[in-house]
Amino acid sequence: MDFITLLKAVILGLVEGLTEFAPVSSTGHMIIVDEMWLRSHEFLGKYAANTFKIVIQLGSILAVVVVFRNRFIDLLGLKKETRGQGGRLKLTHVIVGLLPAGILGVLFEDLIDEYLFSTETVLIGLVIGAFWMIAADWIGRNKRTVETVDQITYKQALSVGLIQCLSLWPGFSRSGATISGGVLMGMSHRAASDFTFIMAVPIMAGASFISLLKNWQYFTMDAMPFFIVGFVSAFLFALISIKFFLRLINRIKLVPFAIYRIVLAAVIYFVFL
Repeated sequence: MDFITLLKAVILGLVEGLTEFAPVSSTGHMIIVDEMWLRSHEFLGKYAANTFKIVIQLGSILAVVVVFRNRFIDLLGLKKETRGQGGRLKLTHVIVGLLPAGILGVLFEDLIDEYLFSTETVLIGLVIGAFWMIAADWIGRNKRTVETVDQITYKQALSVGLIQCLSLWPGFSRSGATISGGVLMGMSHRAASDFTFIMAVPIMAGASFISLLKNWQYFTMDAMPFFIVGFVSAFLFALISIKFFLRLINRIKLVPFAIYRIVLAAVIYFVFL
């Protein structure tokens, strides 16, 4: 596999890593960078290219696990000094938040794949999601009652989980939907972001591993260097992106990301369509 092909893997990993957890829609960015520029399906094949995108998503998930490793140890009850303590985020909070979108995703997966994965529907998701984020910042500005993720109630976890269902529409952005939902429920932007990232690991990892099992035959010796480079690239850039985003989000909030999404949608529409 030549250098240029591996460079493309690095670029795709970079795009995935930088955009997967920011509220800007990684799907929209992949459309611009891959489907309209690098076109990985032309040298990998359609199904192998889709498998590659799952692989680099796992790289991003691993970055979340590294950043929140102490939190996951705590959630799994492996940290003796916090075991049984009240007033902390529990695994049951995460499960309650995951259930709505998880159930709908399983029930309507085929319909979503068939009817909603197009450039046009992603553009709609980008724009509507942007206005949703602006509204959340505006409405939630005086509702702030939860400063840290440990103060989240089960009602708030369920509410964020229900709002997460909006992200089943490609381009809406799971992070955009859930962080906005958390802000509307009275969470600080940092608390909503922490909860969003923690919830992302089981739902994204589960969906990714199921997809990988279905597409295992595409892990050929020819494709493996491309997959490995993309995975490492996505992991490293996601690690940087998550740490930077968590330091920034309480200060700049959601409106700048919303404006960026509208600009991105305009670029896709006027330049590529």
